[in-house]
Amino acid sequence: MASLICTLRDHQDDVNWCSFSARLLATCSGDKTLRLYDAHDFSELPFSPLTGHGYSVHCCCFSPCGQFLASCSTDASTLVWSMVTGDIEAVLEHPGRSPVRICALSPDSAHLVSGASDGTLALWNFPSKKLSRTGGVNDTTMVACSFSPCSQMFMTGSTYGDLRLWDLDLNHLLAEKNAHDLGVSCCSFAPSILSGGQVVQFRLASCGQDCHLKIWAISKFASGGFKMILLHTLAGHTAPVLCCAYSSDGQLLVSGSVDKSVKVYDANNAVLLYTLNQHERYVTACSFSPTSPLIATGSMDKTVNVWRLEDRCSGHGFKEESAETSCKADPPLSPPSGKATAGLSKLLVADWSERDVTEWLVEEGLEGLVDKFKANNIDGTELLSLTKETLASELGIESVGLRSKLLRKVEELKNDSVCSGIPDEFLCPITRELMRDPVITAG
Repeated sequence: MASLICTLRDHQDDVNWCSFSARLLATCSGDKTLRLYDAHDFSELPFSPLTGHGYSVHCCCFSPCGQFLASCSTDASTLVWSMVTGDIEAVLEHPGRSPVRICALSPDSAHLVSGASDGTLALWNFPSKKLSRTGGVNDTTMVACSFSPCSQMFMTGSTYGDLRLWDLDLNHLLAEKNAHDLGVSCCSFAPSILSGGQVVQFRLASCGQDCHLKIWAISKFASGGFKMILLHTLAGHTAPVLCCAYSSDGQLLVSGSVDKSVKVYDANNAVLLYTLNQHERYVTACSFSPTSPLIATGSMDKTVNVWRLEDRCSGHGFKEESAETSCKADPPLSPPSGKATAGLSKLLVADWSERDVTEWLVEEGLEGLVDKFKANNIDGTELLSLTKETLASELGIESVGLRSKLLRKVEELKNDSVCSGIPDEFLCPITRELMRDPVITAG
């Protein structure tokens, strides 16, 4: 069952995008503003709305730990906002001053990509907020972008109808030139990485003006080559599909359409689970909460609806720390009697809860980081994705020695899986974590 739990009516124009972090919901609109809500009770934050753009705000996305929010606009800029104060941290002016239609942050917080209406792309170093590279495609408008879960490449979609995979040097890795007739609207990588033998595989969802939602398999071979295969075409909508997003575990997929409906699918089996009809105009935005079975949908009717998924969807692997529980203070910690990692050895590190990570920090002599980790909702998945840039820019760990020590300890956790006797084909070659759903693919 899916139930509507609240409707937010604060925007004065079309809602163009919505995005969840563990604690907040952000929305942006043609009214030039962004609005921030507490993901627990959906009360608006004291410093909301954010008013820094001069024209319509097309897209917004949180940094992985939720400390920053990036937004882009017709005013040809991408702004980076502090989620502590609501202040503008940086103004990134797009090369050529073309309207910016899309922006995306890499899962490791190292890179930000912005795409413009003239087909150009700008790759920014996110910690320094400096422009790294520019590239793009002529005679089209960039309207979609999503980073792979390994942060080493990203997919873009354009009004021309093509999907293009890029590396961090803005080299083309592959292109699907007729992915959607009449244009791509949105694309989204699933968060999981599948591995087998000499192949690493990713899932990507895309949608477009052809009224279709598509699921693709993207394979990276040890030789350096790439291959993109269409797995499913979902034709449930009766009009152009404007937005799509995966759940945090990759098990569910949501889409919104010009037909005013929202559809939720079992992503693995391409089976329709729910159709949600509440919006009065086109559905332009959708986002899953990373910590609760919640979906936010935005529309040209100027509203944002928040839905709760229950029953069949409740078993789809949402992290146990829901928006409600994450807002409650944890009980005082007592030092564990044995090695924390020994007590957690039956769990993959990626399955650790925030509590498990806290116990591990204490056991490793890093108890001074507990408050920072709790404040940023760091669980096992986030722990494995931490980088020196994330630690410095988002968690505010200034000590170089402390950052190095923490990263060494994380690397030891990754190496434990290598030494555990698990066959190598079941380990992700990037994170060295055991794959939940290994796929053995012939090279």
